[in-house]
Amino acid sequence: MKREFNLKQLIRASLLIAIGVILPQAFHAVKDAGAVFLPMHIPVLIGGFILNPFYAALVGIITPVLSHLFTGMPPIPIIYVMILELASYGIVLSLVYNKGKRNLYTALISSMLLGRAVNILGNYLILHMFMHRPFNLAAVASAIFIKGLPGIALQLAIIPVIVLALKKSLGVSLNRYEG
Repeated sequence: MKREFNLKQLIRASLLIAIGVILPQAFHAVKDAGAVFLPMHIPVLIGGFILNPFYAALVGIITPVLSHLFTGMPPIPIIYVMILELASYGIVLSLVYNKGKRNLYTALISSMLLGRAVNILGNYLILHMFMHRPFNLAAVASAIFIKGLPGIALQLAIIPVIVLALKKSLGVSLNRYEG
């Protein structure tokens, strides 16, 4: 029975990864729309609700890697920050919502905030430590919070609706994933 459950998790994760590679392409047709609407984040955040922490983390890691390999986006060095940020979204969201049994919005917002903190730390490590460039916390925080505000609003508006619909259609408990 455990193997069947893992197969379901793997199939769901694979579908979310595919969406995470394809969806940003529609946004990249417009300059900076990817950085504004954050389309790659959407399937990763959904994965945190319907997958266990391991598979949710895999979605967050594999999605930007495959997107980079197929499309060149996200570019180097941003891909490294996105891998850390998206993996943290998946892990934290799955743990807070599914294991910690917190409500949908508490889990979503807490994972988004922690993911942004990981993004800031990743930018610091890459810019300052590895590239020896100056690091301006205000500029980085402004770029990821202010520029991404439409994407954050979009995530808060559509992800809960999608998650509830998915849980209902997948036959998954509306409270937690199976297992």
